[in-house]
Amino acid sequence: MNSDLRAVIGALPLDVAVVSAAGCAGPELQPYTDLAGFGALITRSVTLEAHPGRPMPRLVETPAGLLNAIGTPGPGVAGFVSDELPRLVRTGARIIVSISATTVADFGRVAAALRHCDGISALEINISSPVLEEGVLPFAADARGAAAVVHAVRRNTPAAWPVLAKLSGDVADVPSVAIACRDAGAAAVSLINAVRGVALDTDSGVSALGSGLGGLSGPAIRPIALKAVWDVHARAPDLPILAGGGVTDGGSALSMVLAGASAVSVGSGLLNDPRCVDRVTGELDRLVGERGGSLSALIGAAHGGSETEWEAG
Repeated sequence: MNSDLRAVIGALPLDVAVVSAAGCAGPELQPYTDLAGFGALITRSVTLEAHPGRPMPRLVETPAGLLNAIGTPGPGVAGFVSDELPRLVRTGARIIVSISATTVADFGRVAAALRHCDGISALEINISSPVLEEGVLPFAADARGAAAVVHAVRRNTPAAWPVLAKLSGDVADVPSVAIACRDAGAAAVSLINAVRGVALDTDSGVSALGSGLGGLSGPAIRPIALKAVWDVHARAPDLPILAGGGVTDGGSALSMVLAGASAVSVGSGLLNDPRCVDRVTGELDRLVGERGGSLSALIGAAHGGSETEWEAG
């Protein structure tokens, strides 16, 4: 590596500022890539009890991304601790555990069930899933609700573990939610989760997804993610941001950093290229090298004191 791609997310140092997004990488990728070479690996969202996920079909391809309604399938936190976590730790990757729940209290319970586990470096709180029960909004839709979840998780989490709040791009004022999460104890925010969308089967005239509503990821949401990063950095420049949403190459990763991200996550790109993290890292290394060799020096460089003019335009 020719450049310094190290990053710090809260108190969490990353050797490389490129991580795999929640649920998009695991031991199944080991024949193709070295997971220990990632900045970190974020697990699929762990729930308190076992959960089957949403009804089939769960995935629909779109021209510029993937619409999914997977839900949060998994064995629950007990099954994760006994079976999945040991296999993840054996990969040598730095592990960030994503957690999810439908109540503030259950978020705290999941965090408490993990607090004595070895091999975990941080928690990412999934408070922005776009696929919930009909009529239910994610906690990230409201600053007060988001802060309540962060507080519940923070007081049940070891002090050494940074807590990241994963936020939505579907809300009008992302910075206010991000700042509320910071004030409640989040060390960083992840921007953004999938964006709500619908796909219709024109032959049947009904939704192409079993649950109706889905979450769009991939290059189609990159401008939305980039704006969220820009807005949060403009309002809270000292708040570390893990940026994701259509990061598929070094250029899109660099754009997130220039907008204010400290590190980036690769998600749906791994579904068609298991070496996507390696490729993004290599391309980012070259691009950062052409700009002085230090990624940290480029964080937020696109602002250049012009936040007011940009927002007014």
